[in-house]
Amino acid sequence: MHPVICEIGPFTVYSYGLMLAIAFLVSLTLVTIQAKRNNINSDIISSLSLLVFISGIIGARILYIIENIGYYIKNPLEAIMLQHGGLSWFGGLAFGMFFGIFYLKKKNLSVYKIMDLIVPYVSLGQAIGRIGCLLNGCCFGRTIIPVQIYSSLILIFIFIILRLLQDRPHREGEILFIYLLLYSLKRVFIEFLRVDNEGIFLGWTMFQLISIALFCFSFIKLILIKTSKN
Repeated sequence: MHPVICEIGPFTVYSYGLMLAIAFLVSLTLVTIQAKRNNINSDIISSLSLLVFISGIIGARILYIIENIGYYIKNPLEAIMLQHGGLSWFGGLAFGMFFGIFYLKKKNLSVYKIMDLIVPYVSLGQAIGRIGCLLNGCCFGRTIIPVQIYSSLILIFIFIILRLLQDRPHREGEILFIYLLLYSLKRVFIEFLRVDNEGIFLGWTMFQLISIALFCFSFIKLILIKTSKN
């Protein structure tokens, strides 16, 4: 583990925060390029991406604190120590989607169209962020199992699939729900290898149960989109 990259005077560069920043910048750069190719206002995409990133981080942190409330009651200052790691993706999804949809509705833009544009790069950003988890030592798996690397590789694979589908004819919303479907499958699998989340029902973790629900929801939405006459 290498939680600290370097120290520059009084400033400390943490691997977790650095990888989050790299993930955001890489994803933002690529999605704005893609937006220009699709004749979508790249300034709107940049603003949306920043909003989703910040709100997603806040939501992910809030859920993580709720999950580990006992620890944070005893160590309240740790709640703001994001450099030590501690983000729960489903909290980020909820907050990011909520504020993203609110922004798009305010701009009178198609939610599905824009989400289809950005979700492949969300997956890529997650893949890069998981390297930060590896360096920080969080989201760990069973002995000698590099779960963070497996997760990162699967997310890159999901990114490739989504990009290929993105360049093919598709209905609005398809890319978004395929992403949610594939991510939920990935999370169910990865949870079997992780040891930092306890089973709550027949040995299944809370995140596996949420993932199953998300998979079912996404599958139904995909069917409805495919069968829609519009």
